Amino acid sequence: MLPDTQLVLRLLFAALLGSVIGIERERLSWTAGLRTHMLVCVGSCLAMIVSAYGFGDVLGPHVILDPSRIAAQVVSGIGFLGAGSIILRNEVVKGLTTAASLWAVAAVGLAAGGGLYVAAIAATAIIMIILAGIKPLEERYHRSRQTVELKLKAAHGAVSIAVLEVALGARSAQVTRLVVCPGDPPDQDDVTITLAKASARDVASVVEALGTLATVSGVSQTSATG
Repeated sequence: MLPDTQLVLRLLFAALLGSVIGIERERLSWTAGLRTHMLVCVGSCLAMIVSAYGFGDVLGPHVILDPSRIAAQVVSGIGFLGAGSIILRNEVVKGLTTAASLWAVAAVGLAAGGGLYVAAIAATAIIMIILAGIKPLEERYHRSRQTVELKLKAAHGAVSIAVLEVALGARSAQVTRLVVCPGDPPDQDDVTITLAKASARDVASVVEALGTLATVSGVSQTSATG
C-alpha cells in the first residue's frame, strides 16, 4: 500500500493537470470547463489508486485480482460525460473536442494514479498544444474553405447532376445544391450551383470546367461564406 502522503500527492497532482486543460476549455465558455476536467482527472486518479492498491488486504494464495479492471472501466465509463458535452446546433455538431479532452483527461488521471508522472505531464502538454496551439491553424484552414455560390446561364435542360459529375469529376462531390430556373429567353435556364468547403483553387477549377461546356455561358461567383 502507498503511504498516505503519496496518495494525497497523486490526487493533488491529478487535480493540477486537470485544471490546466480545464482552464483552456473554460476560456472558450464550454459547459465542461475547469471544475469538470479537474473532477474527471481526480476521479480517474482515485479509481487507478483503488484498482492498484485497494484490495491488498484480501489477496492470498487462493485470491487473484486483476488490478486493471477498475481502471479499465474509467475509459468506457467516461463516455457519458463526453456525450453530455456534445450538442447539435443548426445542423452542426458541437462539443466533440471537449468530449475528447474529457476522455484524454481521464487517461491523464489514470497515469497520475499509477505514478507515471512523466507520462502524465507529457500528455497534458501535448493535449494543451492540440487544444490551444493547433486551433488557430484549424480556423485558418476552415476560413480558406468556404461555401460558394456560382451563377450561370445554360441551354434549357442542359445542366443536371449527371452532367456536373462528368464535367467536374471528383470535385462534383463538393456540389451540395443545384437549382435550375427558367430563364429569359425561354430556351435558357438560370442555374445556381452551391459548392461546400471550396478553396479558391477549387472554385477556379470548377469555373474553368463549367466554362468548357458548350451549353454554358456567363459563369460567375455570387457569394462566399465561411
